[in-house]
Amino acid sequence: MKRLFLKSFGCQMNIYDGDLMVSAFKRRGYTRALEPDEADVLLVNTCAVREHAEDKVFSMLGELKKHKLKNPDMLLGVTGCMAERLGRDIAKRAPYVDIVAGARSFGD
Repeated sequence: MKRLFLKSFGCQMNIYDGDLMVSAFKRRGYTRALEPDEADVLLVNTCAVREHAEDKVFSMLGELKKHKLKNPDMLLGVTGCMAERLGRDIAKRAPYVDIVAGARSFGD
Protein backbone atom coordinates (compact mmCIF):
# COMPACT_ATOMS: atom_id res chain seq x y z
CA MET A 1 0.00 0.00 0.00
CA LYS A 2 1.32 3.46 -0.92
CA ARG A 3 1.94 6.01 1.83
CA LEU A 4 1.73 9.79 2.02
CA PHE A 5 3.59 12.13 4.36
CA LEU A 6 2.19 15.65 4.55
CA LYS A 7 3.51 18.60 6.53
CA SER A 8 1.45 21.81 6.54
CA PHE A 9 2.79 25.20 7.50
CA GLY A 10 0.75 28.29 8.19
CA CYS A 11 -2.85 29.23 8.54
CA GLN A 12 -6.09 27.36 9.13
CA MET A 13 -6.71 27.38 5.40
CA ASN A 14 -3.51 25.38 4.87
CA ILE A 15 -4.64 22.85 7.48
CA TYR A 16 -7.96 22.55 5.64
CA ASP A 17 -6.23 22.23 2.25
CA GLY A 18 -3.91 19.61 3.72
CA ASP A 19 -6.90 17.61 4.94
CA LEU A 20 -8.38 17.79 1.42
CA MET A 21 -5.12 16.50 -0.07
CA VAL A 22 -4.95 13.63 2.43
CA SER A 23 -8.55 12.70 1.60
CA ALA A 24 -7.80 12.74 -2.13
CA PHE A 25 -4.81 10.44 -1.64
CA LYS A 26 -6.82 8.11 0.62
CA ARG A 27 -9.43 7.76 -2.12
CA ARG A 28 -6.58 6.55 -4.35
CA GLY A 29 -5.50 3.90 -1.85
CA TYR A 30 -2.82 5.77 0.12
CA THR A 31 -2.42 5.64 3.87
CA ARG A 32 -0.84 8.31 6.03
CA ALA A 33 2.84 7.97 6.93
CA LEU A 34 3.95 9.41 10.25
CA GLU A 35 7.56 9.86 9.18
CA PRO A 36 9.04 10.99 5.84
CA ASP A 37 11.16 7.86 5.42
CA GLU A 38 7.98 5.73 5.47
CA ALA A 39 6.39 7.55 2.52
CA ASP A 40 6.13 7.12 -1.21
CA VAL A 41 4.93 10.70 -1.58
CA LEU A 42 6.16 13.65 0.51
CA LEU A 43 4.12 16.86 0.38
CA VAL A 44 4.99 20.14 2.03
CA ASN A 45 1.92 22.38 2.13
CA THR A 46 3.19 25.93 2.43
CA CYS A 47 2.28 29.41 3.55
CA ALA A 48 3.72 32.64 2.14
CA VAL A 49 2.39 35.04 4.75
CA ARG A 50 5.66 35.40 6.62
CA GLU A 51 9.26 35.07 5.51
CA HIS A 52 10.00 32.92 8.56
CA ALA A 53 7.51 30.32 7.30
CA GLU A 54 9.28 30.26 3.93
CA ASP A 55 12.63 29.80 5.64
CA LYS A 56 11.18 26.83 7.54
CA VAL A 57 9.95 25.29 4.30
CA PHE A 58 13.35 25.55 2.58
CA SER A 59 14.99 24.10 5.68
CA MET A 60 12.56 21.18 5.67
CA LEU A 61 13.14 20.63 1.94
CA GLY A 62 16.84 20.29 2.71
CA GLU A 63 16.01 17.57 5.23
CA LEU A 64 13.61 15.81 2.87
CA LYS A 65 16.29 15.78 0.16
CA LYS A 66 18.06 13.07 2.19
CA HIS A 67 15.00 10.84 1.93
CA LYS A 68 14.68 11.56 -1.79
CA LEU A 69 18.33 10.58 -2.36
CA LYS A 70 17.78 7.28 -0.51
CA ASN A 71 14.64 6.57 -2.51
CA PRO A 72 14.71 8.30 -5.92
CA ASP A 73 11.26 6.90 -6.79
CA MET A 74 9.75 8.88 -3.92
CA LEU A 75 7.80 11.93 -5.10
CA LEU A 76 8.50 15.21 -3.34
CA GLY A 77 6.05 18.05 -3.79
CA VAL A 78 5.57 21.59 -2.56
CA THR A 79 2.01 22.89 -2.53
CA GLY A 80 0.16 25.93 -1.26
CA CYS A 81 0.49 29.68 -1.54
CA MET A 82 4.29 29.74 -1.25
CA ALA A 83 4.48 27.30 -4.15
CA GLU A 84 2.15 29.54 -6.12
CA ARG A 85 4.18 32.66 -5.37
CA LEU A 86 7.72 31.23 -5.62
CA GLY A 87 7.28 28.30 -8.02
CA ARG A 88 10.32 28.95 -10.19
CA ASP A 89 12.47 29.96 -7.23
CA ILE A 90 11.61 26.69 -5.49
CA ALA A 91 12.60 24.75 -8.62
CA LYS A 92 15.93 26.62 -8.79
CA ARG A 93 16.72 26.38 -5.08
CA ALA A 94 15.55 22.79 -4.68
CA PRO A 95 15.84 21.05 -8.07
CA TYR A 96 15.16 17.67 -6.44
CA VAL A 97 11.52 18.70 -5.88
CA ASP A 98 9.30 16.82 -8.34
CA ILE A 99 6.08 18.83 -8.10
CA VAL A 100 5.37 22.48 -7.35
CA ALA A 101 1.63 23.18 -7.23
CA GLY A 102 0.00 26.36 -6.07
CA ALA A 103 -3.16 26.43 -3.98
CA ARG A 104 -5.27 26.71 -7.12
CA SER A 105 -3.61 23.63 -8.69
CA PHE A 106 -4.47 20.96 -6.09
CA GLY A 107 -6.95 19.26 -8.39
CA ASP A 108 -4.34 18.83 -11.10
